[in-house]
Amino acid sequence: MSSPTLLILAAGMGSRYGGLKQMDPMGPNGETVLDYSVFDAIRAGFKRVIFIIRKDFAEAFQSGIGARFAGKIEVDYAYQALDDLPEGFSVPEGRTKPWGTSHAIRAARHLIDGPFSVINADDFYGRDSYVQAAAFLNRSSADASKEHYAMVGFQLEKTLSDHGDVNRGICKTDENGFLISVEEVVKIQRESDGLVYGDYLDGQRNIVPAGCMVSMNFWAFSAVFIQHIEEHFHQFLIDHGTKEKSECYIPTIVDECIQKNTADCAVLPTSSSWFGVTYPDDKPHVVASIRALIDAGEYPSSLS
Repeated sequence: MSSPTLLILAAGMGSRYGGLKQMDPMGPNGETVLDYSVFDAIRAGFKRVIFIIRKDFAEAFQSGIGARFAGKIEVDYAYQALDDLPEGFSVPEGRTKPWGTSHAIRAARHLIDGPFSVINADDFYGRDSYVQAAAFLNRSSADASKEHYAMVGFQLEKTLSDHGDVNRGICKTDENGFLISVEEVVKIQRESDGLVYGDYLDGQRNIVPAGCMVSMNFWAFSAVFIQHIEEHFHQFLIDHGTKEKSECYIPTIVDECIQKNTADCAVLPTSSSWFGVTYPDDKPHVVASIRALIDAGEYPSSLS
């Protein structure tokens, strides 16, 4: 089995954050969240990283971020483009927004040749998350009747922002820790009554169950998942391609594979804490959290 690859979704400009948060310093020596992600991936055993970016900031990204990892891990780039669509489809008039996280992974379809994990560029997942994902990808299963995927899961309450709403994949698991279903819920926020609400795909805004497990977009897949993306994305464009802001989400494809019994998806337990920078006011918390991890000996004071 080939060594696992890490795909990092870094094509977003961070519309709510107000800039290229992937390049924003968070560590004591100017380290970004990405620096910590790749550092954790390398020491967990990942041998290659693919950054999914946009061509309009490729030069700045490669010189400002990618160059830092030269000689430490194999680095490749894939470019998410609005008009990168299956044959027979075109961008509808008025659409300016890319097609979502599945479309972002699809941008690397020609580079994927083995097991891989997917993460967001602006989320700090912690060392143990990478250890769990790498261990899963390096395991072989005796059950060849279906594909085997995994997700690093976090409790919803530990992933909320005090400064605005967030989007999360809400997960249901069976008694063995495998996903039963995952549903993308958007605009999740704790409201004045102390309860957490979110907008579900059926258009209803409802309470999100306390203590539920959520996907923070840290996945582990076999290479064949790229084929499932291609098939699903094709149908997605038929059903939703004319909508100005429709997006094709990773959890939706995983859920489809589970329901068709073509794959299972383990939820990986992790001791890591998650934190992210959805909004500018989230940054002080991230900076302080990284400082605390350095003081606890989890990370060196300088990653260089």
